[in-house]
This record gives sequence, C-alpha cells and structure tokens, in this order.
Amino acid sequence: MNWIILIIAGLFEVGFTTCLKLSNNFSNVKWSIGFFICITLSFMLLNKASQTLPMGTAYAVWTGIGAVGTVLIGIFYFNEPATFWRIFFICTLIGSIAGLKFFASS
Repeated sequence: MNWIILIIAGLFEVGFTTCLKLSNNFSNVKWSIGFFICITLSFMLLNKASQTLPMGTAYAVWTGIGAVGTVLIGIFYFNEPATFWRIFFICTLIGSIAGLKFFASS
C-alpha cells in the first residue's frame, strides 16, 4: 500500500511543478493555489510512505517519478524537444526507479 501512496505522492510532485510553471511567478492565483495544494499533498504522502519504506528509496523514487513526469509534461504540454538522448536518459531513469522498487528491502 505504501508504494501506491508513494506513486501518488510522485504524481502530485508532477502536479506542483506543472502548476509552478503555469502560475507565472505566482501571479496567476488559480495555478498558485494548485501549486500549494499539490506540494502539500505530495510531501504529506511522501512522509506517510517513508514511515515504512526505506527513506533513501522512497525519496529517490518520489524524485524520479517527479522528474520523469515533469519531463513528459514538458514534452507533451509545453512542446519541449523530445530528442533521442533526452528519451534515452528518461528511460534509464525509469529503469533505475523500477530497480529501486524491486530491490528495496522493506
């Protein structure tokens, strides 16, 4: 169950980074509120998951989900480049996240 909580926390991390971009330096109230809601939920869920998962693993997986998700949002929503090397390293990051999940001792 805590892995599911950790994945949701990572998705909220993607939410707060996206809202941060859309908030236009916190001048857009709607996206600024979204940012604060997402960051609060993300950290609360990370805290909950790390109570039973190894902290280093939980933090690395949370950050990895946020990084991969944010890059994908950038590519699909903000029209950022999807070069071969960018996709290659995102895939290696996904492999590393999966490895941490499968080899974590909990």
